[in-house]
Amino acid sequence: MLTVESLKKSYDDTAGRASGRRSDAGTRVFAVGGVDFEVHDGELFTLLGPSGCGKTTTLRSVAGLERPTEGRVTLGGRVLFDSKHGVNMRANQRGLGMVFQSYAIWPHMSVFKNVSFPLEVMPRAKRPGRKEIEDRVRQVLEVTELGAYAARAATKLSGGQQQRLALARALVTRPELMLLDEPLSNLDAKLRETMRFELKRLQRELNLTAIYVTHDQSEALVMSNRIAVMNQGRIEQIGKPREIYTKPATRFVAEFIGTSNFIEAKVVSVSGGEVQVDAAQGRLVAHGVEAAPAVGDTVLISIRPECVDLSRERRGDVPNEWSGTVLTRAFMGDVVDHIVGVGDLEVRNRSNPNLSIPPGTEVHFSVAPDKVTLVPVD
Repeated sequence: MLTVESLKKSYDDTAGRASGRRSDAGTRVFAVGGVDFEVHDGELFTLLGPSGCGKTTTLRSVAGLERPTEGRVTLGGRVLFDSKHGVNMRANQRGLGMVFQSYAIWPHMSVFKNVSFPLEVMPRAKRPGRKEIEDRVRQVLEVTELGAYAARAATKLSGGQQQRLALARALVTRPELMLLDEPLSNLDAKLRETMRFELKRLQRELNLTAIYVTHDQSEALVMSNRIAVMNQGRIEQIGKPREIYTKPATRFVAEFIGTSNFIEAKVVSVSGGEVQVDAAQGRLVAHGVEAAPAVGDTVLISIRPECVDLSRERRGDVPNEWSGTVLTRAFMGDVVDHIVGVGDLEVRNRSNPNLSIPPGTEVHFSVAPDKVTLVPVD
């Protein structure tokens, strides 16, 4: 549905040339340094990354709120932007719905008027009749569970209700594509968790196509059909949430999405999808390696803490078993984290709270070969 090709956005670098994202001439900083992706019909596609990675600039470029320096953006059969052919459709002509971080609801209007206003200000040739406007507003208010608050002042709504109001206002125009710029970041933690599932429900029920921008890894994993992880103006990896989490393509992705144990090792054997590596602390076997390295290559091993199986007793019949000493533990409610020392290496384990081993205890831990991920060395 949406295609973004070779998108770049640069700014004149008048003050901060130490940013590391200068052009060859050294006079411009690229906030977005060449981004390519597609968003499929009915998909919630998330741009995920830390502050300053270029995700919001990319979204605003799709919306028409920023003019890219280079690239091409198409939606269906329409060209929204093309730097080579001088095409730059105005934001109000693109027919996109957008929900901002601040919601931007109109405080002097009722809930009903907030939602009806985008229809009422349409050009006369496209503006629906009064009856159709009322019907469409009532429909989206019911879908967003705000029907009972139609006459209420917008400022009298709770934070979660205001977020849904901003969404209803964008939905009423029936846009081809929804753009959501960190819409949950102003909510408290508990409400934010509830609204993740609420937004996902609406997206599925209405078959919405949407681009969602966030820096919250949990939010992206819960809500997305696919995720694009961005870093310094570029996309490091695109994939389904489980794929991004279990098979990170780079060290940045492995570090940014959740928590990982990193171990540097050298490849000693490659056989089909099985790779054996030697680290300073011992040997590890990895299964299901898609892009196998060559013997002698140095690789970075990534192991998620929940994949480290901790035991007081040595089992001996399990692969990838190492011994160490518990250095510290932390009770976190639903899990307990143990830090295990193996020589000068510290390995984090995440376990059920029923397992809590005091510091100083000699332990043994193992990792299933299919949970050992090889990450290219940067």
